[in-house]
Amino acid sequence: MVATVYTPRTKKINLYQDFKKDLEKSPISNDLTVWKDEDSVKESIKNLILTNRGERLMQPNLGGDIEAMLFENITPATIIVIKNQITNTIELHEPRAELIEVIVSSNIDDNTVKVSIQFYITNVQQPITLDVFLERTR
Repeated sequence: MVATVYTPRTKKINLYQDFKKDLEKSPISNDLTVWKDEDSVKESIKNLILTNRGERLMQPNLGGDIEAMLFENITPATIIVIKNQITNTIELHEPRAELIEVIVSSNIDDNTVKVSIQFYITNVQQPITLDVFLERTR
């Protein structure tokens, strides 16, 4: 959701807001709590990566489909495929983020994959980094 705010000088500022997925209520206002700006985009990217294709109704192409790759042997080729899938997912489904770089590294001993995503948010000049740890679960 995008809220448009006009300051006294009529300068347009975009503020991004998304509901938290657990739909918790604020104890003060009794309204639903929301992610704002940077946190909103970070949570959206994380949800896109962790969603498998076909998991959301009426949106069969939405998601990173990374979970299937975690059960493959981790090789340099697998890491490149994971990086490409994450890059394509963010570029296609998150218009608020301008991607700078995706870095994928793995730790074979822990069966985890670390994904570090650097991006800009529209109308923000400093880069933002999001680290996501992916691990196999049985």
